[in-house]
Formats: sequence, structure tokens, C-alpha cells
Amino acid sequence: MATPSGKPRARSFNIGFDGTPGPFNAITDVPGVAVGYATLISGDGPLVVGKGPVRTGVTAILPRPRAELATPVFAGIFSQNGNGELTGSHIIEETGAFNFPITIT
Repeated sequence: MATPSGKPRARSFNIGFDGTPGPFNAITDVPGVAVGYATLISGDGPLVVGKGPVRTGVTAILPRPRAELATPVFAGIFSQNGNGELTGSHIIEETGAFNFPITIT
């Protein structure tokens, strides 16, 4: 099985996982999970600070249906190398759960 880009998935290398993948082998196979994104591309040429060009985007994952966003989901954190920032990580570490969208920029 390959990704849409043609790259092999972990199972192609005989790396086993518990369970059976959904029909698309994607996070959106999980009932109630929604994924959205926005990309902003504006301008051309060399970078001029404060003017552009702009190349940015965001991906948002809603772990529950909108009507259930107040219901927490279980969560955990692992830091591979300690770099970067995870806003809201203190709540996950204290409670083991969260009830907000996951956003990736």
C-alpha cells in the first residue's frame, strides 16, 4: 500500500500495527474526526519584510464532531528532541485530555 504521493507506508516495510486500517488508511477514517486546511500564497519575487511574498498555511483537526467539542479526548505528549513549542501542552500533561482543535502551521 502506498500514500497518494506514491511513497510506501510503514506496512510496506513489514512494520506491524495493531488493528485494521480504514478504507483510506487516514485519520479521517475515524468517525467524528474532521480535518480542514487553508493555504495562502500571495506575491512573487524576493522577500520584502512586511510586504511579501507570502507562503503559509494551517491544518486543523477536530477530534470530535462540532456538537461534542466540549467533551474531552484522551491525549499524551512525547518530545523527540525538545525543540519547538506545543501550545496547550501543560493542560494535556496535567489532565491527560484536551477539548480543543489541533492546529499545525
